[in-house]
Amino acid sequence: MADGQAMDEVVTFTSDLIRIDTTNRGGGDCQERPAAEYAAERLAGAGLEPVLLERTRGRTNVVARIEGTDPSADALLLHGHLDVVPAEARDWSVHPFSGEIRDGVVWGRGAVDMKNMDAMILAVVRSWARQGVRPRRDVVVAFTADEEASAEDGSGFLADRHPGLFEGCTEGVSESGAFTFHDGAGRRIYPIAAGERGTGWLKLTARGRAGHGSKVNKENAVTRLAAAVTRIGEHEWPLRLTPTVRAALTELAVLYGIEPDLTDVDTLLEKLGPAAKLVEATVRNSANPTMLDAGYKLNVIPGEAVAYVDGRYLPGGEDEFRATLDLLTGPDVEWEFHHREVALQAPVDSPTYAAMRAAVEEFAPEGHVVPYCMSGGTDAKQFSRLGITGYGFAPLKLPEGFDYQALFHGVDERVPVEALHFGVRVLDRFLRSA
Repeated sequence: MADGQAMDEVVTFTSDLIRIDTTNRGGGDCQERPAAEYAAERLAGAGLEPVLLERTRGRTNVVARIEGTDPSADALLLHGHLDVVPAEARDWSVHPFSGEIRDGVVWGRGAVDMKNMDAMILAVVRSWARQGVRPRRDVVVAFTADEEASAEDGSGFLADRHPGLFEGCTEGVSESGAFTFHDGAGRRIYPIAAGERGTGWLKLTARGRAGHGSKVNKENAVTRLAAAVTRIGEHEWPLRLTPTVRAALTELAVLYGIEPDLTDVDTLLEKLGPAAKLVEATVRNSANPTMLDAGYKLNVIPGEAVAYVDGRYLPGGEDEFRATLDLLTGPDVEWEFHHREVALQAPVDSPTYAAMRAAVEEFAPEGHVVPYCMSGGTDAKQFSRLGITGYGFAPLKLPEGFDYQALFHGVDERVPVEALHFGVRVLDRFLRSA
């Protein structure tokens, strides 16, 4: 089991990493190098030989390998990103980059997404070094840049340019799983991610005839674009159940004593109450308009108008997604992928999933572990290019009223110290048995 020093270090490391401002606004302005050097120094202190790698100056990644006791076993990738989304200090109760520890809680941007997990990894690895522990299989540790944007300087760069560092890795573990979900009726659910919807960020372009705003214009680009955006926003996507989501619905139905009728999913979701939040965004593809850009003067009809749409599609759903967008945009609006990444699915009957479940149940015996599919995406998408199957497993035991999912990219992001301690224990238990 992880030692007492690991419990102190995970709190210190989380706070320290939060104080290193690695805000990623997109466009390449982020500098992860200070955080990467911090992580590399602590890995080196555990007797490892971390490698620092950059595609772009200052956009630094760290990779190290821990040799297992069974050289014939497949390796496991354990990865976390170092960048965070922006935070406006005036909106927060504490400064978002203070790393303040107050009343048993660590505050700041990255506390749950995902410098807490980075700190857990460092604390477990260093605990192993002190105790002389080696895992059964090789464990490759990777801290990445640029996850909060395109991942081109991070996991994409590593997968494309340095695949040898991940030799033998068949499975990977990272963020967004094994956190406490309170259903409001006393149940504590621990969802483990075994899939991700694909990313289809779209750019829509409407072209028309430019002219004076006072004149009749049947070829108005703004009108054409607005009509397409409205069709997309109002479209009702059909139900599409993947194996992971089927398993999630079935296990949740059993937990609630409900007949798992997958022929009427909308009714089943209603019966699940608050727990429906774990699956409702992943029973369909989706496309949400998010940005509009047109014109330069009120009385001038522009010749072009642009919109952006956040699209997501389920495993196996990309072809349907494309065909539907062709219909919804119509003949007067062109669309293209602004950013595209694959959808992922992982088996829920694998030994690795079983080991994750067992680790959570050992330290949270009152909890109910279920699989789920993430509505968004992680670095697992890029690492899947190397044939690595990805799971979401960043364990946290959270008190009731602590809305983990709302804190992702939210104001007053924070994590309880006890949740970090739980995470270290569970992660240590899982990695020793995986």
